[in-house]
Order: sequence, then C-alpha cells, then structure tokens
Amino acid sequence: MRVPLSWLREYVDLPATETGRDVQAKLVSAGLEVETVEHLGADLKGPLVVGQVLTIEELEGFKKPIRFCTVDVGQANGTGEPQEIVCGARNFQVGDKVVVVLPGATLPGGFSISARKTYGRTSHGMICSGDELGMGDDGSHGIIVLPPETEVGKDAIELLELVDEVLDIAVTANRGDCLSIRGVAREAAIAYGLPLRDPALLDVPGPNAFGYPVQVSDPLGCDRFTARTVTGLSPEARSPLWLQRRLQKVGMRPISLAVDVTNYVMMELGQPLHAYDRTLVRGTIGVRRAEEGEQIVTLDGVERKLHAEDLVITDERGPIGLAGVMGGANTEIADHAEGEGTTDVVIEAAHFDAVAIARTARRHKLSSEASRRFERGVDPQAAAAAAQRTVDLLVLLAGGTAEAGVTEVVAPSAPHTISVPADHPDKVAGVSYGRETVVRRLQEVGCDVYGQDELIVTVPSWRPDLQEINDLAEEVIRLEGYENLPSTLPRPPAGRGLTHRQRLHRRAGRALAGAGYVEAPNYPFVSEQVFDQLGLEADDPARRVVRLTNPLNDEEPALRTSLLPGLLGALRRNDGRGSHDLALFETGLVFLPRSEQRAAAVLPVDRRPTDAEIAELDAALPEQPRHVAVVLAGAREQAGWWGKGRPADWADAVEAGRLVAREAGAELVVRGGQYGPWHPGRCAEFVVVVDGAETVVGHAGELHPRVVKAFGLPARTSAMELDLDVLEAVGDDTPQAPAISTFPVATQDVALVVDKFVPHADVETALREGAGELLEGIRLFDVYENEEQLGDGKKSLAYALRFRAGDRTLTVDEASAARDAAVALAGERTGAVLRG
Repeated sequence: MRVPLSWLREYVDLPATETGRDVQAKLVSAGLEVETVEHLGADLKGPLVVGQVLTIEELEGFKKPIRFCTVDVGQANGTGEPQEIVCGARNFQVGDKVVVVLPGATLPGGFSISARKTYGRTSHGMICSGDELGMGDDGSHGIIVLPPETEVGKDAIELLELVDEVLDIAVTANRGDCLSIRGVAREAAIAYGLPLRDPALLDVPGPNAFGYPVQVSDPLGCDRFTARTVTGLSPEARSPLWLQRRLQKVGMRPISLAVDVTNYVMMELGQPLHAYDRTLVRGTIGVRRAEEGEQIVTLDGVERKLHAEDLVITDERGPIGLAGVMGGANTEIADHAEGEGTTDVVIEAAHFDAVAIARTARRHKLSSEASRRFERGVDPQAAAAAAQRTVDLLVLLAGGTAEAGVTEVVAPSAPHTISVPADHPDKVAGVSYGRETVVRRLQEVGCDVYGQDELIVTVPSWRPDLQEINDLAEEVIRLEGYENLPSTLPRPPAGRGLTHRQRLHRRAGRALAGAGYVEAPNYPFVSEQVFDQLGLEADDPARRVVRLTNPLNDEEPALRTSLLPGLLGALRRNDGRGSHDLALFETGLVFLPRSEQRAAAVLPVDRRPTDAEIAELDAALPEQPRHVAVVLAGAREQAGWWGKGRPADWADAVEAGRLVAREAGAELVVRGGQYGPWHPGRCAEFVVVVDGAETVVGHAGELHPRVVKAFGLPARTSAMELDLDVLEAVGDDTPQAPAISTFPVATQDVALVVDKFVPHADVETALREGAGELLEGIRLFDVYENEEQLGDGKKSLAYALRFRAGDRTLTVDEASAARDAAVALAGERTGAVLRG
C-alpha cells in the first residue's frame, strides 16, 4: 500500500517537521512494515510553469513528425515573450494549456534543461509529459494537457503536487484495514497520540423504498449491499488534477471520472466500489452463486467460464460482474473525457465473504485491488459511507444529481465481543502494563471496553482479525512497543537433549557429508506427473499422494512420497549451470496417505493438549516416515597427478546405503532388484529383517535411461533412497569396542561357479552360515564371466574368507574344514561348485 504523506496529513495533524522517515519509524515501531520511503521530486528544480500553446509549425524532412511551437508562459521567462520550443508529441493543439520546463531547470533523474539547437531550430525548454516529470502514465501516452481554466505562468510543481513523500507499506494478510489511507491514518494517529479525522464519518441518508432494486440470494456470501444512483453526469467532465495525482501516487492510473472516483474512495476508505452504466443494467441487480458453466466477459476483455462457487452480480440477463473481483464488460462505464461518456450510474458498495472472494480470484487467476481488500477483510460498516462519498464527489466534479433513493440490504449480525482478563497481556508479554494501559490501548484501536478484572471487549468492524484474547494482547504489546519487551533467554530443563531419531538423522547427514555429499534440502511438493517420469507402475503405492487444498503452486499440488524428484531437480539445475561433478543428499519426511481419512482435531490454546488429543490429531495426519536419498553424476574421484580418477557409478550409490545402515547399526542385505526409476540390470535392493520377515527398505543403483532423459539428467546418473525410520527400528547403534585378538588370522580364498541369475548376496549368506563361528569376515573381490572357460550362463565369484579363533591359533586343517563346510552349504543352496 502506497501512502502519500500529503494525503495522510489531511486526516492526522502530523507535526510540520516530521519527514517520511520519521513517520516510517513510528509506524514500524507500531508493527507496520514500511519497506521504503519514496521522495517524489527530490531532484526536481524549476522553473516549471503552465504555458498556453500559441502557434504550431510542422517541420518537414525528418524521419518522425516534429513541431516547432510558440508558448505563452507569462512572466516566468522574465521577458513575457512567447517561448520557442521544439516538440515531437502530437496530442495537443493550439490553445491547449501545457506544462513547460524552462532553461536552467532540472528534471527527475538529473536531466538539466538548457537552450539547444535541434532539427534546425533552437528550443528554449521542453513541453513535458507525465513520465518526464516522474508522474507515471496518465493514459494519454503524451504531453500533459491541463484544464482550460488553469492560469498561465502558474508554478506547475505546486499545481501538480510533484514534490511529496510516499510510504510503501507491506500489508500483512491480517491487516486489511491498512490497505487504505483511513487505516494507515488511524495507526499514525495512535503512534503520535493525535486525534483522527475519520473520513468515513459522513451524514448518510437511511434506506428507503425508492432505491435501485437489489436482491441478495446468498446472504452468507454478501451480508451487505448498498446501491446509490447519480444521474445527469456531464459527458465532458474529467478527473481534476488533484484526484489524478493522488491516484498516480498510490500506484493507479487515471481512467475516467466515474472510475477514478470509485478508485479514489476505495484507496481512501478501503471499501471497494463498482459503478455500472445505468442504461446498460437490465432490471434488478442480484447477488448469487454462479451456475456451473455460465460465462462472463470481464473488464479486461477475457471471457471466463464460471464455477458454481463463484459469487456473481447479475441482472435479468445473467452475470454482469464477478463479485468483489472485477466487473463485467456489458455494463462498463464509458470514458467521460471522450464526450460520449456515461451520464447515469448505479454505485455498488457491498461486503462479500473473504474466503469466497479469495477462492474466486485464485480460481480465475484474477487478482485485483478489490479482491486484495475483500480477502483480507473490509469494514462492512463503511459501505454506506463509501457510497455517499462517491455520490458527493460525482455531484461535485461532474455536475450530477444524487437521486433520493437509497438501497441497503443487510443481513442481521451482532458485533464480535471477547472476554479477556485485564492482566492477560501482562502474562503474555512478561511485562506489567496494568489495567488502565490495556483499556486505553484497546480503545485507541477502536474497541469498546467494559469491566474491571474481566474485560468485555467489543471489536471494531474494521478489525475482523481480532478474534480471540491473544489477538487483543498483541494489540496492547505492539502499541506499547515491541522494543520495550525484555530479552529473556529460555531455560530448557536439564537432561533433555535430542531424541534417538534426531541423533540418527544428524549422524546419517554427517556421515554422508564426510563421504563427499552436499546436502540439498528441497520443497516437499510434487506434481503427480513426476511418477510417470520416474517410470513407476500404475498400481505403485508411491502414486497415492496427499493433495493440498491450497497449494503454493498449481503445478505441484501434492506432497512427496519420495525424495528423488526434488534431488533430481536440484542435480539438473546445478548441472545446467556448469557444475557437472555432483553428489547430493537429503534427509527428510515423505507423506503417505492413510487408508482411513479423518478430520483433524482442533487443539486448545489455553492449556497443554492431553496425550489423547495429540494422539487423535496424529491419527488424522498422513504417515510421515523419514527417508534418506542421494544422487550422483560426473566424476566421483577427480583426475590429477595422483591418478586418472573415476566416474560415479551404481556402486557408489550402493555404498551410500551401506554407510547409512552402519550409522544406524542395522544389518543391511544387498541383493539384485528391479524397481521404478532404476536400470533393471544395475539396481540393488536393500533388505532388513523385521520381526523375522524380510522387508525391503530401499533401492540404489544407476537410473534407467528413460528416467535420465525425462528429467534431463547427465548420462549414467545414479541414486539411492532408504527408509531411515525402519533402519532405526531394527538397528542397534550402541557403540561397540573393536575386538582385538592376539592370535593370527587364517585366510582362505574360494572361487565358486554359479548361474548368472544367482545373487551374490545369497552365495555370501550361505558361505557365512556354513563357515560357522570361526569366520571373522568375508569379502567378494572378483566377478568373472567367460563362456569358453565357465560355460554358457555361468559366472565366477571369488571370495576372501578370514578365520580366527578367540582362544588359540587355528591350524590349517581347521581353517580348511571351515572353508569346505562353507562351500558345501553354498553348493547345496545355490548350486555353486568350486572353480577349476
């Protein structure tokens, strides 16, 4: 919200010495976020005066039309003689009053003006446009043409209010009242301890039977609708300069008198209004929900298909406006400045449901100044005053006549009251304010307060955000000054540190970081199309997602069931920006919908929720296991004088899974697998034993070429994903001291020939069990395939077996016997035979 300081001073008698920076500091202290203070005309220096065009000579022989003009500037040039000026604009004619900058002046941006020869003539100054003066576009796209009654020679800096300060305020979603000069003026008055001249305090005639007919069919969507009629507007009337300038300063473009007046009143009072051309409205104005499939062409010229939840304004033909968002083109006000403008208007000032307007604006991707205010909260009591203010301005500026009829449809409602202990703000802030201070501050924001120890507070109509006692406490605290709150560090109870789950999460992250991975947290939102890119089957459980009711991005409306989409997107972005050797990891929650959907319980805020209440809330939430995932591409080891280096491959992804399992103290079985995004021949399946049954907890390996292409990834990209919570459940991360034996180790190597389809993990398991207690370690050190030597469909697996006894030195016979037993069991289970 842009707030000109000159406009603010109309409603609050700020000290004359107060600058925009001073007001900014006061408002920031009161809780408003004033982002910048813009100094309009700070580098503007005159003479800048009003002139009247006397003659225009068209200069020929140039690439673009050029005019040589003489302009009467009165005594501003010191001689009284006409000023000779070369100008390329064509939107003015002889007799027009224009803005002239004379030699010696400086325009915004440090542009100095002097007499100079151009196009064969000497130009003594410039005829100015709005952009050249820093005013913005006034809709003419050319020279400023002033009203005929403007005095020649008058100082244009003062006339056009070119010097001012504008506060740019970032209004939060709960402070819709501050999307108006009235609301900001109230805050400024409180901050300075000055009275407020409320522009909404007007004499408003009561409703009668002669007003324009209105029928509200949805009182929940529209609880107040005021209609007023003004006739006999002058077709030649246009917005005066002061009104145009105020609209420009708040960031709006002047359009036509009737539209400018409604915009002006909206910015002044915060109440959006709409003016209809009365001759184009057919019959009774209605408010209802749209019928599915109805259509309307809005003022921006777009034909929109309406939804059944859209609130619309209608006449006997159907919709003529999207309520609270934008009017329809079929009742648009014609431009008065064109001489054929609207002469009779119906003014609408209504109050609409905030949620309905917000959903309509988002559904149609149509945010307007009106919808921004309605969805943040508009004062319903200001509708009649805003309509009256609009009527008064139209009568004053366009010579219209206000009809006696006043329509006001109001749904009965009671003011919102809150019971709050007088010392509640003290308890919240940890500061003793006292009852008198609490009552005074609440009254300053417009509340009616009664009672002694227990206060009964009636909330003002312009503050719909004040809903419960903590909202009132916040008002007292912010007005007393957040900077006055004492800084007290919290004192956590001794003996409570991180949970076991949190410690494992951190250890896994540190281990991966130590292995060369970089953490890359991602948003937990995905599109459902990403599962097609990952190559998941149609019935894959990962396709069942939790959809968001109000997503941040319509293209990503669901919560993730895997960490891979976010990590692969991060890898693609970094690769596209020149970082080709990448190893990224993330630990985070995934979201799995429950089979039974429950409504979430609303927890109390005045006490700690009970364990049963928390459990009920948890039961309504989706399951949220914590996963860990890595992605790799490019070089895993860089080449240099020390060697050739090597690229990242599927084995690195598998090792990342083993690394995490070691941190969790879980025994991880790695075997060949096949799942979704991984290459079927280079995919490892991670298995743990849970309650005696094998459970798949993740996969690792090289991604399928189709997935690599779909995501735009580097060739041979590898990835791993594990369920960290399951590893925690089965793991034992109790620190184990290393066992150091005083007896030597006996090493035996075996090479076994098995069918190609036999997993190495099955062979290793059989060898471990067959070798017995003497086996200290086993390592696969070679895989060999040769049809001529081994036979068709065969492979050789070579293992190094380490044997050791804790109480003696093993003999060769003992080690050989253990080896033979291991080979025998492997042969029995997998068909393995000793090679050669």
